[in-house]
Amino acid sequence: MIVVTGALGFIGSCLVNKLNNKGFKDIVIVDDFSDYVKSKNLVNKVYCHKVERDVFFEWLDEHHKQVNFVFHIGARTDTAEFEKSVFDKLNLNYSKKLWTKCVEYNLPMIYASSAATYGDGELGYKDDHDLVEKLKPLNPYGESKNEFDKWALKQEKKPYFWAGLKFFNVYGPNEYHKGRMASVIYHAYKQITETGKIKLFKSHHPDYKDGEQLRDFIYVKDVINACFFLMLQKQHSGLYNIGTGKARSFTDLAKAVFHSLELEPNIEFVDMPEDIRDKYQYFTEADITKLRSVGYSLPFYTLEQGVADYVQGYLMGRLYY
Repeated sequence: MIVVTGALGFIGSCLVNKLNNKGFKDIVIVDDFSDYVKSKNLVNKVYCHKVERDVFFEWLDEHHKQVNFVFHIGARTDTAEFEKSVFDKLNLNYSKKLWTKCVEYNLPMIYASSAATYGDGELGYKDDHDLVEKLKPLNPYGESKNEFDKWALKQEKKPYFWAGLKFFNVYGPNEYHKGRMASVIYHAYKQITETGKIKLFKSHHPDYKDGEQLRDFIYVKDVINACFFLMLQKQHSGLYNIGTGKARSFTDLAKAVFHSLELEPNIEFVDMPEDIRDKYQYFTEADITKLRSVGYSLPFYTLEQGVADYVQGYLMGRLYY
């Protein structure tokens, strides 16, 4: 059996679909299933056990001999949440306990870290283990992910294979429930179809023009391809950047959404909310040298390809992946 925590969520549910498509049906989905908003993400998914997040460790104690792999994707991902205790409970302590169980039961493990660990990028975006202690994330979410990375690297006892995946700006189907934290592509589509235009944040940084803030946008299908590859190879443990390796501007993104809808671009720039203004990343770009070096050779969707697939294949038909 393969365990997927956060299986109701955006990346977790897409991962379950990928595993199903590759012939894996004995999947244990773990999440807080009281969140009915996300229930659509389980439509047409095949799994053998559905386990509540709060009782998962007891389940694992009883059934670990039947488990072959653990994907720990579940986390609190709200970058606008500033209550540290929430992240301590769900992102740090829960992950530590699961790591410890994987060591005890000799289970390989992949967990979700984040590019938010890199802070303002002053130290670059290289997934070098020596860099982790020096990183200064800009919010409690990023701090919680970096704290776990630091903790994991210090452990004498590790799963025989483990990988911490630093996801960059992921977008794609099944993210509808994320509200403010959904991708800019999702919000752009909604704005354009409702008002005929898109609002982007003005730049409050002298080195960047409005709309020219840069991000490494990665389509969720590329993310889960990388997850699947690492699950199969189980040879090179460590932290991995999961991005395309190419930063693109928000203006590029907006134009791609308009193009997918066969509309002329209509972009309005608005002030960035003050609560995120001093914690905003103006540039992210994954160094994917390590991922390539272990044999991952698939091409990534370009921003235009990914946006077109997402908008035309899912958003326009209100379909899920």
